Amino acid sequence: MVGKRSTTTCCAPLRETVLNHAGASELAMGFAALADPARLRLLSLIATAPAGEACACDLVTPIGKSQPTVSHHLKILTDAGLIHREKRGVWAWYRPNTERIEELRTALG
Repeated sequence: MVGKRSTTTCCAPLRETVLNHAGASELAMGFAALADPARLRLLSLIATAPAGEACACDLVTPIGKSQPTVSHHLKILTDAGLIHREKRGVWAWYRPNTERIEELRTALG
């Protein structure tokens, strides 16, 4: 038939519900934190650390950035809820927030 649209779809939708403003803002904060190569590498280093956590002292050299720059990126990842930070003596230790990472993964379908 000419001019008539099909009401069936070829694929199932990625999500069952539409994001509300608060949900979209929360997800956007997480994705924005990941929108930088250095932060993606930091999260990767932390997530693959043999002990399940990484010391800030071990993250500067692999990233190839100055310590203040690495600290800045770690703060952004922490503020976005992607990593947890624990202060031990003079060093901070980081571990992935698997629940938050899974939220972002789920949002992508």
